[in-house]
Amino acid sequence: MISDHRCFFCFTRAFEKLLEKANISNEEKNSFTLDMINLYRNKWDELLSPEFSRELHGILRSYTHNPDPYRQEKKQNNDQALAMLPDLEKIVQQSNDPYNTSLRLAIAGNIIDFAASDNFNLQATIDKALTAELAIDHSKQLEQKLKNAKLVLYLGDNAGEIVFDKLFIETIKHHDLVYVVRGAPVINDATLEDAEYIGMENAAVVISNECDAPSTIVHKSGKVFRQYFEKADLIISKGQGNLEGLLPLNDKRIFYILMVKCNVIAELLNVKKESFVVYNTSV
Repeated sequence: MISDHRCFFCFTRAFEKLLEKANISNEEKNSFTLDMINLYRNKWDELLSPEFSRELHGILRSYTHNPDPYRQEKKQNNDQALAMLPDLEKIVQQSNDPYNTSLRLAIAGNIIDFAASDNFNLQATIDKALTAELAIDHSKQLEQKLKNAKLVLYLGDNAGEIVFDKLFIETIKHHDLVYVVRGAPVINDATLEDAEYIGMENAAVVISNECDAPSTIVHKSGKVFRQYFEKADLIISKGQGNLEGLLPLNDKRIFYILMVKCNVIAELLNVKKESFVVYNTSV
């Protein structure tokens, strides 16, 4: 829930940046700020963080009439990751453990997250992820589950990051893997447009969850997604936003792959902020 006061101030920082980008009057910015305070006051003990974010983005769109404020940045992130791809592929090909290496690269890609920060060093994060000890390491268990699973559902997170996901997916070569993106633009999360841009359809079946939250909120997602979710033998959840939406389900099929970006989640998982994690609740 957003009952932790730190979550509110995290949202204020994120939406301050969006307000700076927005072509609206100061009066409208002040009005949105009051809307945000009122929403928090009324629902602080009801909503998960991604649900609160979803409602806030809907309110902001009513002022800006801009459905995709990070459209340009998402394309830049996709292009940056695609430009790095040949070198990343060589790293995987030359590795003694391509599975582990491509998994670590997928975790590194999670740094591309405008909800947490728009100031990040992707190359430094890659270098660190390739050598750092994982704070929670259930990667061997994930590898075994991948061998036995008939249907794998892979829940994507951010634009740019999906290029790293694609490399991991192409490395594991699972025969029946479905990749899921958001149903509409929100922050810099990946949509069907981003998946098509980077060629994800060449590596997996691609669907949208038909929801505009920066997370996976199953009961608010579309029918097709829910059918896949129910049938999946294994679910790979990328990023902190997906973890926030799914962890309350306590679903033993889900493996969370992420870089921990805030102290609230770090304390929840009992790791340090900026840790790399491959986590399953049943291990």
